[in-house]
Formats: sequence, C-alpha cells, structure tokens
Amino acid sequence: MSDLEELREKIVSFTHDRDWDQFHDGKNLAIALSIEASELLEVFLWKKTEEARVDKIKEELADILNYAILMADKYDFDIKEIVLEKLARNAIKYPIDKAKGTSKKYDEL
Repeated sequence: MSDLEELREKIVSFTHDRDWDQFHDGKNLAIALSIEASELLEVFLWKKTEEARVDKIKEELADILNYAILMADKYDFDIKEIVLEKLARNAIKYPIDKAKGTSKKYDEL
C-alpha cells in the first residue's frame, strides 16, 4: 500500500467513525477546501513571508490535504493518476524552453 493510499484510508476511516460522511458531498468538500486555503492565506496576512508561523502553515496545509483527499475519495479518483495527467497537460502548456524562469501564464508565453 502506498503512503497516499494509507493516508486516504486513515482520513476516510476518521470521518466514517464520526458519521461525517453525510456532510461530505462534493459541494461541501469544495467549500471546505476553499475555506482552509483562505485560512492558509490568513497565516501570511500583513506579514513578510518569513514571519509566518510554520506550525500554522503545517496545520492549514494538513486541513487542505485532508479535504482534497476526501474529495478524491468521494469521486473515486486515483490521486496519482489525476496529478500525473495534470502535469502532462501543464508540460504542453508550459514548455521548458518558453516557461523556464518566468511567471507568465501559458497564453502569454
């Protein structure tokens, strides 16, 4: 079993044991992801990057990952597969010779 699959099982078991599955439809999981991402942004609000508390960054990132994994489970997505597919699409949109060292969006390269 991969580390990612082990995480998925533990997260799903945690929510199942608490009967939270009833709340975890796609819409609510997407909203939760957005809220947790906003909470991560809040860690940096009004601070220089290096002033942000690392413990809070880890905590919010863990929440984001938990909800992302729950959403993948809800839709029966293979996480490795969807990430690799997206990387392949991005490699086409952002070829190294055009994208290296620039933050321009693909349609500006």
